[in-house]
Amino acid sequence: MAVHASTKEREGRAADDRRATTVAILRMLFGNELTRTFAVRLWDGTTIQSRGPARFTLLVNAPEALRAALLPPDELNAGRAFVNGLLDCEGDLEAAVDVLQGAFGRLQPRALPTLLTLVLRLPKPRSFDHAGEARLRGRKHSLERDRAAIGFHYDQPIAFYRAFLDREMVYSCAYFDDERAATLDEAQIAKIDHVLRKLRVQTGERLLDIGCGWGALVVRAAERFGARVLGVTLSRRQHEEANRRIQAAGITATARVELRDYRNLRGEQLFDKIVSVGMFEHVGRSHLPEYFSTAYAHLRPGGLFLNHGIAARSGARRSMPREGFVERFVFPDGELVPIGEALQIAERSGFEVRDVENLREHYARTLRCWVANLERNRTAAVEAADERTFRVWRLYMAGSAQGFASGRMGIHQSLLAKPTSSGSVDIPATRRDLYL
Repeated sequence: MAVHASTKEREGRAADDRRATTVAILRMLFGNELTRTFAVRLWDGTTIQSRGPARFTLLVNAPEALRAALLPPDELNAGRAFVNGLLDCEGDLEAAVDVLQGAFGRLQPRALPTLLTLVLRLPKPRSFDHAGEARLRGRKHSLERDRAAIGFHYDQPIAFYRAFLDREMVYSCAYFDDERAATLDEAQIAKIDHVLRKLRVQTGERLLDIGCGWGALVVRAAERFGARVLGVTLSRRQHEEANRRIQAAGITATARVELRDYRNLRGEQLFDKIVSVGMFEHVGRSHLPEYFSTAYAHLRPGGLFLNHGIAARSGARRSMPREGFVERFVFPDGELVPIGEALQIAERSGFEVRDVENLREHYARTLRCWVANLERNRTAAVEAADERTFRVWRLYMAGSAQGFASGRMGIHQSLLAKPTSSGSVDIPATRRDLYL
């Protein structure tokens, strides 16, 4: 009996030590912010209540959770800990990301040795389950590897995307005008119309949509603006769904979508207008000259190109770190560049910059709608994909919302023109026509 009691005592002391160490790490990370607006619940039910109204509850679901999350590569391992359920969040996940970003931003280098000592006192975690992580092969941004990267992200079952997107399946920043477009469905149509009005698309004009998604803009441009539209995508499932929509709308004479890389547009006639919405992030910094030069070569003199893409904040080294969570779980080979750098490359390709609009507040709001939809439709999302995919996308979209709201990232619509030999372009002298 004495031996048994001694074993229980040792186990109890070990449990107390793991609990105390975890709380000490949390205090080092969050300082006075710990539990100011959020609660913490540990694996054994121990709860530290919030001092104010709780925006979320941080769940530390295992004694080894913080060791698994905080050891290098920390940005990737923190995401892995969440995806594997060692860490979780009840409530506002965007607020949790914001609090964590602030905590890491305030952490002083001199505190790191003490933090590391505490972290290493926790149990060693088991190896992560790496299911669902991208491991692409081949030369980065080769045609074959880009096809694999796009397929990794966009070829989820369409029912999964329906669990959080709008009625038209538009997977890019919406445009909220609360007087006319307050819901997500309305705001996505408003975004498409905003884009097509900026391009001043006219009946009969040839429009190229680079990275056309599931075809919402292609269909809208043909049906409502009378354009003759070609969309291209590398996603097999997007290609199938876009053409199904074109068939259903009865517009096969004026719209088509091809499974084709934008770099393989040889043989096409020149287009009057070109648009690219949400594809720019996949191109890669080193391939941006080719991207803009290709668009320039396929645009008639006087025509317009609208490029809608996410940008890193100027001065940031990169917003998608190599081997980070987003790179490994969401957007393999994705890369963001500052808007100024992108526009310089566009100008060197021959384009004239006519208008630039940052819609980052709109994207934060869009992402919040998507997260709310995903959480509300969790059962459908998990049935369409699986629990890990649900957790990945919930974290990715909540973190992205925080990134746009805080200004870590921007989303810019850049209107570029290809002047004629005399310098003229097809654009009015003012923006008045955009808002009539």
